[in-house]
Amino acid sequence: MNNASLEYLIETYEDFPKEDILFRDVLPILRNPEKFSSLIQEMSELEICKAADAILAIDARGFLFGSSLALKSFKPLVVARKPGKLPGKIITNKYSLEYGTNSLSIQEDSIKDYKSFLIVDDLLATGGTVESVSKLLYSQDKKITGLSIVIELSELNGREKFDFPVISKIMY
Repeated sequence: MNNASLEYLIETYEDFPKEDILFRDVLPILRNPEKFSSLIQEMSELEICKAADAILAIDARGFLFGSSLALKSFKPLVVARKPGKLPGKIITNKYSLEYGTNSLSIQEDSIKDYKSFLIVDDLLATGGTVESVSKLLYSQDKKITGLSIVIELSELNGREKFDFPVISKIMY
């Protein structure tokens, strides 16, 4: 599937979630089962997916793509969630967004049996959320095979923060 066949589905909202932010919404892809299925198939065929022991999906839109990818590639799914959403013993890291700060947590037990992870999210902007997750994984001596995302906002240079491959389907 070429990028243009997905790009036309992306909706853009000005001044969301705050002024001067141009929000690229991937949710319309989910309303097109054929395109969504093709996207997940392509993501499952990436070497960075095949090389991973597990898929790590980032809250919240990353869950949509990560869970589908975990099912398609028959790999375990681990989630990184926002504050107060996970029970048990967790590891947490704070990060900056292009419009604020937040933190992400992972349940320690959810990653203990796996050595390598593919990180999945919907969009890469400044890279704060992915950087936060990568710090959590590296703090537990885990390997990251790569980052698979649907949209990359290339002008924000998020990928420059990472020492692992970044594969995006659509670049703005």
